[in-house]
Amino acid sequence: MAEAHRKRIVVGMDGSEESIAALRMAARLAELLGCRIQAVTVWEYPAMLAMPFPTSEFSPRVEAERALSEAVDAAFEGSGAPEDLTQEAVAGQPARVLMEASRGAEMLVVGNRGRGGFAGLLLGSVSAAVASHAYCPVLIARPHRD
Repeated sequence: MAEAHRKRIVVGMDGSEESIAALRMAARLAELLGCRIQAVTVWEYPAMLAMPFPTSEFSPRVEAERALSEAVDAAFEGSGAPEDLTQEAVAGQPARVLMEASRGAEMLVVGNRGRGGFAGLLLGSVSAAVASHAYCPVLIARPHRD
């Protein structure tokens, strides 16, 4: 089957332990369901920049791509990432980008809370938003903790 036509599972990644757990879970499901994995991270221009342009010292897109690559490496340390996993850094608001990425997907997998969440919360704002508005089923993953 052509790669572009294979079913896919989208995973929202922000580098948090929760998103790494989501990617691991998505990989197990993708293997069972015969899906490819699309790991998506979202970046925004910092509000402190007067004009949204990267400099030679700092590029939010490049930083997001680096962080995504590191999170994927952390998720599959020792075993290596699945061959059919793609990585994508997209500018925008996280919930909106992930909702749009969910169009045509078999499933969207996110962590229960990300980097911006408060430690005591069980569900973050992005995971709550995509659970309510995604175009496909949503799985909210929690990392195993003692």
